[in-house]
Amino acid sequence: MENAATACLLAELHFGRLNGIRDAVLVAVSEGVGTGVFANGQVITGNHGMAGEFGHISLDPSGISCACGRRGCWETVSSCDAALRYYQELQPLADPIAFHELLNKAEEGDQAAVEALAKQARHLGRGLGPIIAGLSPRVILIAGDITSAWHRFGPIIEKEAAELTLAGTPPRILPTHDGDLARLRGAAALVFQRRFFREPSLTAR
Repeated sequence: MENAATACLLAELHFGRLNGIRDAVLVAVSEGVGTGVFANGQVITGNHGMAGEFGHISLDPSGISCACGRRGCWETVSSCDAALRYYQELQPLADPIAFHELLNKAEEGDQAAVEALAKQARHLGRGLGPIIAGLSPRVILIAGDITSAWHRFGPIIEKEAAELTLAGTPPRILPTHDGDLARLRGAAALVFQRRFFREPSLTAR
């Protein structure tokens, strides 16, 4: 019915903190990286609903293969799967773990976990460059499990984004409300949108 990033964006529009904001981007970080775009007071879906596929912009043409068939896409270096790969590279003898376990290890002081997640955060921040240059959003929201450790990794993302801002004040980088429930809230918001709004895009109020 809707991609996860746009659903999360709708959740923020209906239940979150975007009142009075007409330009925002939500970046959903999980096994991949997706974005939902809110520009000039409207959700942008594009042809075939494909607007906002920044996760598949190639940042390194010689990088690793992406599921889309290209190489070096943003999500190959900044997704949760990428963080787990970084950890495995640092701890090659360790058993495979899930992303929430990686977060727990970082909180417990596992230095390899901290380094893996910091590397993910740096790549997340660097990948915001095309978004900032192309859309100039006032706010960028980050959704996903990484937001549970925002106190640790949020400043890394913010620093990278600030360095990529061409002029003026950098966009505010914020975690979503209830990151683990963002998609469910988005599904509910989608029902509200289709039930109460006639037009295909949601206009800011």
